[in-house]
Amino acid sequence: MRIFEGYQKGVNLGGWLSQLIGTDEVHFNTFITESDIERIASWGLDHVRLPVDCDVVTADMGRTVLPRMDYIDKCIEWCGKHGLNLVLDLHKTYGYMFGTNDRDFGTNFFHDEELQAAFLRIWETFATRYGKYADRVAFELLNEVDVPDVVSEWNGIIRKTIEKIRTIAPDSWILVGGCRYNAVVSVPELDKPYDDKIVYNFHCYEPLVFTHQAAYWVRNMPQDYQIAYPLPVGAYIRAGEELGMWQAGDAKPGDEQLVSADYFDQMFRVAVETAEKNNAPLYCGEYGVIDKAPTPDTLRWLQDINAVFTKYGIGRAIWTYKVHNFGLIDAHYDAIRDEMIKAL
Repeated sequence: MRIFEGYQKGVNLGGWLSQLIGTDEVHFNTFITESDIERIASWGLDHVRLPVDCDVVTADMGRTVLPRMDYIDKCIEWCGKHGLNLVLDLHKTYGYMFGTNDRDFGTNFFHDEELQAAFLRIWETFATRYGKYADRVAFELLNEVDVPDVVSEWNGIIRKTIEKIRTIAPDSWILVGGCRYNAVVSVPELDKPYDDKIVYNFHCYEPLVFTHQAAYWVRNMPQDYQIAYPLPVGAYIRAGEELGMWQAGDAKPGDEQLVSADYFDQMFRVAVETAEKNNAPLYCGEYGVIDKAPTPDTLRWLQDINAVFTKYGIGRAIWTYKVHNFGLIDAHYDAIRDEMIKAL
């Protein structure tokens, strides 16, 4: 399988330009600064993934570029200075954001030509502005398509967008992910790569009942829920079923098999085989464990999943650098942070 060189070990910068922790200029000027990029580089990582919401950097359905686009410019500049590459991830577009069904950020995007035109305008802007950094800035078209039944529609949008980008940025890497929250099992549903600069992308938070234990935003999840790692596969399946949770990427290799590196190896195999068949690199744009889980269990999970990433040369970016209940530099992880970074 081809390797996504320069994007093997990274961290997300969630909460800055997407899923905002603050909305004033104090937030944008202080949440991520050059010192953060310097710190990430000192950990031996090679890139950051920068999630960006459409309405933070554009207005009027993508027709107007807002001054806050300059924060992307700054991040690219800082990364260049400190030897990091960057994945520019459109985390929310007009008409779609994962996990919601309202008109502005729901699922109409996949059936509405006006909303898709806005999406193309945003990517035309990004390609025009950042295509010149093809050696160190990659483009991720859209974060986590959670709708399971728009495979054909989404593949069509992907192709139109790539064709538009290629008229402006012929050499930029482009990342594409599948449906069902970008689950690893959705990679085979993606079309064959448009060209040799396309990367298959997935996310992995499995077993979800462990990585998202006590998460307030997960439906049916008790705020005091606790579950350990590792346990047998069946224990997580039953726990998820009891809570009414959907395990998006569960490969179900056997109820009695202990979740371990072998479990992730089996889970990723379908994506690895698809990438090998189509001669495309493979990348995991998000993975991580909530700060409600016991830290020794978190470390074991990270060591297991990263062992498989390393085995197959799968690039990855942990979620996330700070806050959002997954913050790598937050106090919850103080006791294991050095070991976490070694495991990335």
